Amino acid sequence: MKISGNTVLITGGSSGIGFEFCKQFLALGNTVVTTGRDEMKLQKMKSRLPKIHIVRSDVRLPEDIRSLLKKVAVDFPNLNILINNAGIMRTINVHDASVDLENLTQEIDINLKGPIRMARAFLPHLKTQEEAAIINITSGLAFMPLPILPIYSATKAGLHSFSLSLRVQLKNTHVKVFEIAPPATATELLSDMNPEDIKDLSIMNVDDMVAASIQGLAADQLEIRPGQANTLKFMSRFAPDFILNQLSKPVNRMLRQTAKK
Repeated sequence: MKISGNTVLITGGSSGIGFEFCKQFLALGNTVVTTGRDEMKLQKMKSRLPKIHIVRSDVRLPEDIRSLLKKVAVDFPNLNILINNAGIMRTINVHDASVDLENLTQEIDINLKGPIRMARAFLPHLKTQEEAAIINITSGLAFMPLPILPIYSATKAGLHSFSLSLRVQLKNTHVKVFEIAPPATATELLSDMNPEDIKDLSIMNVDDMVAASIQGLAADQLEIRPGQANTLKFMSRFAPDFILNQLSKPVNRMLRQTAKK
């Protein structure tokens, strides 16, 4: 895949991995459009990256996606790359009765339904381009869950599966389907977690992770697993019980806290 001269749409680009993708793709000479739910965060991003194009849009809402498609088709007709990056990550204790059923599945609405709807909505436009790509940002946890993140891990496994199916269905088109599965990465998402729960993880710098991902895209590597994510996939195949036990250690702290209540 060429990594310059594109028009790129990145969801959830106002912070974390999305912001770094915006920054590095701009530096490579691409036109970059990004979305987010928070207008203030988008404006703050615009002040840091003046060349960025921002659109307030929520991937949870089909009407927002339809409006975004109409705007992009008019303002950025050469759009040829969609990066489905928007996502949230939450520690969830299934014993906690205070978490209502509607709130429980927020991650499914954003992390899984969002990319599926975005891909479906933008596919007709992308198919008109001579060279196009859909890039889904999953996680190393797509291959083996971190049990304190049960819904997040499930959404990333689902998006991994969807990416495989989408790639097969688009094999006779000009639209390539890439998957980037980051390892634990130094972003705002990780900073919200209890330090005890991530003390054994090897955390990758976000700029290094994105740079490695872009190198993989340039090499047409369809499934890109930077850093420890590659090890996690290998271990999930050859020692699944061992790696699940290792990733399950933080649950012991969670269960102790539950027992005290």
